[in-house]
Amino acid sequence: MPSQKKEPMGCGCSNIPISIILIILGGGYWWFSQKGYIEITKFLDNSKKINIDIFNPATTSYPTITPTASQTPLPSLKITPDLAIDNKNIPKIISNKKIPLPQTAWERKAIRGIYLTRYQITNNADEQTIRQRVRYYRSQGINTIIHGVWGNGCTMYNSDVMQQTFGYKSCPNQFQEQWLNWLIDEAHKQGMQVHAYFEKGIKIDKNSPIFDLAITRKWIVPGVDKTYSGIDHYVLDVEIPEVGNLFKNILVEFVKKYPSIDAVQWDDYLGYYAELPGKVDRTANLTKFVQQMLTSMKKANKSVSFDICHHNPYWAKKYFAADWEKWGADRVFIQAYNDSNFVEELNYAQKYAGVAITDRQLSRLKELVDNPKIKSILVFPFSGNPEKTASSLKNSI
Repeated sequence: MPSQKKEPMGCGCSNIPISIILIILGGGYWWFSQKGYIEITKFLDNSKKINIDIFNPATTSYPTITPTASQTPLPSLKITPDLAIDNKNIPKIISNKKIPLPQTAWERKAIRGIYLTRYQITNNADEQTIRQRVRYYRSQGINTIIHGVWGNGCTMYNSDVMQQTFGYKSCPNQFQEQWLNWLIDEAHKQGMQVHAYFEKGIKIDKNSPIFDLAITRKWIVPGVDKTYSGIDHYVLDVEIPEVGNLFKNILVEFVKKYPSIDAVQWDDYLGYYAELPGKVDRTANLTKFVQQMLTSMKKANKSVSFDICHHNPYWAKKYFAADWEKWGADRVFIQAYNDSNFVEELNYAQKYAGVAITDRQLSRLKELVDNPKIKSILVFPFSGNPEKTASSLKNSI
């Protein structure tokens, strides 16, 4: 039986030369990428079109995603003045806000204060002068002005209590009535504080306008207070009700008249002299007086801090009948004016609110600034030139 001729199966691709196949494939790829793709997309639903980057290499757009009920839309990027684009099209944050520099050891002190005695800003200074002086102290790194408002038995402001008690309103000094208001206002604008300094406390000298009256009324403790050489002081006896009430009324009047004052400060003149005749122990009575005065002040204006700057507790009690640890003061600063006893005084100052030095001790400043246990530093310008002291203070730091 003759054999049947077998029909070829398949497409016969095996008989086509390889070169022809490669030409066909290459041409098809070109047609699809350049034209065919565009033609095909005509038949696709617009909502299902997909951008394929490899076909559009110059395009930098990305797929648009339409969120569904199960998708959470991505937050949009808002361009703000703080957002800029650099030359590589990479987002870069450039803030026009000032970044605060780290605080220095000096700036970390809670109170950086300077004393101004009661005649150093008054003296008929006008508003512009007072405000400029405040700004000057701020520029020197000072954040607290401790200014005298009382001293030698009279006020540096117009006082109704003075008028009723002595027949005149203030110390015999020229000052514009608003001087303290200007001082407080400008200090607060500068982020500073003002502490009212009750200079000389309960002591007066022969130049006091109330000296003769005090002698006549027997308001003076017998004897002369020679705590400091070069000047004789006389101590007003606060155990006498009339004298005690004078100080209470003055202090209450002050914190009502100047309600925005930050603090009042009394110094070591709030005390008796141990060498007064009679060797009378007045410690308990002085404590009682201060507690009553402080309580009255807080009732009148509880926001004002009652501060003292005194000798260390041992010296204060032994030599000045000032047992100030029982007074209830808000803050206590230790006077370290005695340079020969400086190291011992610092041991006390580290336990309390801070230390007070004079402008003659600026060589000590660095060790105080670098000591984190010293929370505040007050400087008294014995030279009588507080602006020069402030400049020297900054240079020393």
